[in-house]
Amino acid sequence: MRAMVIGRYGPPEVFEVRESPEPTLKPGEAVVRVHAVGVGFADLMQRMGIYPDTPKPPFVPGLEVAGVLERVSAGSRGDKSLQVGERVAALPKFSGYAERVAVPAERIFRLPAGISFEEAAAIPLNYLTAYHIMFVMGNLQPGDHLLVHGVAGGVGGAAVQLAKAHNLKVFGTASSAKQEFLRQIGVDYPIDYTREDFADVVRRTVPGGIEMVMDPIGGKSFTKSYRCLGPMGRLVIFGFSAAAGPDGKRNLWRAAKAYLATRRYHPLKLMSDNIAIIGVHLGHLETRSAILGKELDELFRLYSVGKIKPVIGKTFPLEEAAAAHRYIHNSQHVGKVVLRVA
Repeated sequence: MRAMVIGRYGPPEVFEVRESPEPTLKPGEAVVRVHAVGVGFADLMQRMGIYPDTPKPPFVPGLEVAGVLERVSAGSRGDKSLQVGERVAALPKFSGYAERVAVPAERIFRLPAGISFEEAAAIPLNYLTAYHIMFVMGNLQPGDHLLVHGVAGGVGGAAVQLAKAHNLKVFGTASSAKQEFLRQIGVDYPIDYTREDFADVVRRTVPGGIEMVMDPIGGKSFTKSYRCLGPMGRLVIFGFSAAAGPDGKRNLWRAAKAYLATRRYHPLKLMSDNIAIIGVHLGHLETRSAILGKELDELFRLYSVGKIKPVIGKTFPLEEAAAAHRYIHNSQHVGKVVLRVA
């Protein structure tokens, strides 16, 4: 089968199209014939070798796919009603950039009627991340305000749609070129971070501070994000893009600089301010697959009733994974980038 292999850590051009062996089923796993792959910033960091738990090269990246259930091993612990031939979404532990992938059965989920494979591949990580942050860990309530950094991207767009479905108010940061897109998707307070200090904008608009900031950047951004919060506010970090340079190459000095610039907060300071700092990493929730499954069921329900709909910014053939990664590195994307597998 075809797979996009990373032979060494590096820029997008390290991708190679290789013929790889068919996946071997272990007990409790199933094989999905992949039709679409969601591309996220985590994939870029895997390729650069700075994502937690990334395998040593050579390896195949990819954390979310949609396709058709092809084979099921004995002893699978997933949804017993799933049948070979059904359309599914899946959350593999790497290896998604391929024609087939083996996935633990409990991390495979039936698709709702009417959804395309491209849309299905755009929902699991982006929408699950946003939903888990906002309503499971963050407990946001109608009328609350939140700030989303990189709101034109996959998680940001998902957060806006979920916010609108739950009567929340959204601040969103993006570059000048993406401001019109922010207005189109319903961001209440678009912020051009190249021209304005987002913390000043938030504090002018809501002097008492807001309830949540979703920060996938880290570094100096973390400190400014904290300034936006009022009592009972939640600062959520779910990425560390400050460690990745625009050239797409691994840069340990840049990563170390961003790490050292990330402010630490003493527990007594958090107690005094009535602030919570929350970390979210879906890849480290393998033992909570049942909870994620319930969240994904709710997301598919919201899709079915028209409350959410993924914005597919651009699709690329599987063989053009390098171009897809470069497209994201250059900040050209709005919405989700997806790979099509013929």
